[in-house]
Amino acid sequence: MFKKILIANRGEIALRVIRTCKEMGIKTVAVYSKADAESLHVKFADEAVCIGPAPSNESYLKMANIIAAAEITNADAIHPGYGFLSENAKFSKLCEEHEIKFIGASAEMISKMGDKATAKATMIAAGVPCIPGSDGIIPDYETCEQLANDAGYPVMLKATAGGGGKGMRAVWKQEDLKDAWDSARMEAKAAFGNDGMYMEKLIEEPRHIEIQIVGDSYGKACHLSERDCSVQRRHQKLTEETPSPFMTDELREAMGKAAVKAAEYIKYEGAGTVEFLVDKHRNFYFMEMNTRIQVEHPITEEVVDYDLIREQILVAAGVPISGKNYYPQLHSIECRINAEDPFNGFRPAPGKITSYHAPGGHGVRVDTHVYAGYMIPPNYDSMISKLIVTAQTREEAINKMKRALDEYVIEGVKTTIPFHRQLMDHPDYIAGNYTTKFMEDFEMK
Repeated sequence: MFKKILIANRGEIALRVIRTCKEMGIKTVAVYSKADAESLHVKFADEAVCIGPAPSNESYLKMANIIAAAEITNADAIHPGYGFLSENAKFSKLCEEHEIKFIGASAEMISKMGDKATAKATMIAAGVPCIPGSDGIIPDYETCEQLANDAGYPVMLKATAGGGGKGMRAVWKQEDLKDAWDSARMEAKAAFGNDGMYMEKLIEEPRHIEIQIVGDSYGKACHLSERDCSVQRRHQKLTEETPSPFMTDELREAMGKAAVKAAEYIKYEGAGTVEFLVDKHRNFYFMEMNTRIQVEHPITEEVVDYDLIREQILVAAGVPISGKNYYPQLHSIECRINAEDPFNGFRPAPGKITSYHAPGGHGVRVDTHVYAGYMIPPNYDSMISKLIVTAQTREEAINKMKRALDEYVIEGVKTTIPFHRQLMDHPDYIAGNYTTKFMEDFEMK
């Protein structure tokens, strides 16, 4: 087992890792930028090393500084948390070269799953369902027609040089394909000087559902069931829950089996997440794999009573997993509390927290690094905390979340607490009737 772990991150995830290390009897090293000198992860680690000024490219992304901090403190492992260098193949390789264990995926694994085209090809080879469509640019209309017939309507035509919705066309039936092909190419040519097109099957009323997996160094993997992350704004998750209100026992079994198959096919080591898009007919398709711990991992921990950070450390130390899969026994919801103004387009709102009171009580967990007097710097992600509630049923969890949000006091900065409070009263959310498009029609009142 490791004697000392350096946490190459900041904020709540750094503190989260420190807590588990302490419980395992492992010494900890915090690294911090000058902007984070007063952060709690710095105060609670056994040692702390300043690695640079506030900008992340001069501190938390500065590989040489982090490796130097590990060497001068004699840390034998580095936990990268999420974000920053957690999915950086070069950093994983650098740790290996310096004989410091990277508590995460190998450089080869990160490279393989980080590139979407390579990841998709790998998953197809593994027998994991992927979104049908073209493998690259479609050479002519005849090929386009054949691909659409093979994928099944509806399909989405997309400009290879696209952006901002230009050169995109949803096609619901064969008669409309030729007009969509011609107009999309014309628009793409005018907007980007490139009329290259590719195609994917259009996922109707998509939900973003991910499966938590853990793989060991002996080629064995298990899953810990799903998290529904469909409530998101500009591809940024706002709240997550498990189990998904859309899930059936059959679908959970099929998605879990596919995620384990994916992990074992690539001999994945560590905690990871296989992310899927699921259509209204409950067909699921591989989207991507995150080779790190997720922000929303606490809800999984709460419903299966499992410390994912502890498991990451054990797997990195060569301990085999039990191999059994885990299924939710309770219902858990997480709200991401950000320093943003939900009444003003979720504009970031850094500043000083003048008053702070966290909610408590049975089934309430708050993962945070802030306190009264803490200055939220403008240099990093705006997340203040994660509010997690767990109850016997989804209805009870929603009511518990309402109560916890009402108790949560953060003054001095704007936060997303009012948004989450309104979300918990939204009839479609209460009914579990939401997709990744949910926020397009949501209005703050």
